[in-house]
Amino acid sequence: MLLDLLQREYAAKLKGGLYHKTQIKFAYNSNRIEGSKLTEEQTRYIFETNTIHTGEKETANVDDILETVNHFACFDYMLSIAKQNLSEVIIKKFHKILKSGTSDSKRDWFNVGAYKKLPNTVGSIETTPPKKVKQEMQNLLNSYLKKRKIAFEDIIEFHCKFEKIHPFQDGNGRVGRLIMFKECLKHNIIPFIINDEHKAFYYRGLQECDRIREYLLDTCRSAQDEYKRVVGYFYRKPVGKG
Repeated sequence: MLLDLLQREYAAKLKGGLYHKTQIKFAYNSNRIEGSKLTEEQTRYIFETNTIHTGEKETANVDDILETVNHFACFDYMLSIAKQNLSEVIIKKFHKILKSGTSDSKRDWFNVGAYKKLPNTVGSIETTPPKKVKQEMQNLLNSYLKKRKIAFEDIIEFHCKFEKIHPFQDGNGRVGRLIMFKECLKHNIIPFIINDEHKAFYYRGLQECDRIREYLLDTCRSAQDEYKRVVGYFYRKPVGKG
């Protein structure tokens, strides 16, 4: 299983392997989709050296750096609990790790590691009101966990519904994409990383998923094909379902 391979590489602190490449690609693209200005090279530098390189007249946002480091930690936590059933505890822990130490975490109303206190939107789309989030999340998880067998389409459907609830004040997209990666690993499905360059297609898929679910499915399948090629470079034998 791919999960076992990633866990072994992480435990061995293997440099230059699939785990190494996945950490950099995932953190860079997921944060970039949400507005981070760090380059992929800067992300790699942070991962490999725990420092950041900027040009002579260039600056870097502290939150961008913290959220990159935090995403690395989130990924490691995700690998450690990937075989567990998805739960509110796991989802909230993703958020707590991701946002710890950031400027958002210093705001009382932000509620790091807990559901939102204030209403928010996704573009022009209204999301679940704060007082209804807990019940909606429980309903979503109960419905998902009742399925006898989880398929790729079920994971994408969960993501769509999760993003429409938008349970946290910020960081929902990154938490949601970590959930998808975890669930793919748990169910021996090849996971995927949404590239920043495909952000417009990804957002269109989320906006239209109730009406035309193929938009989001096609974007995620394309990302899955790309990650398959990355996995194939390191491991020739099949390590998961497509």
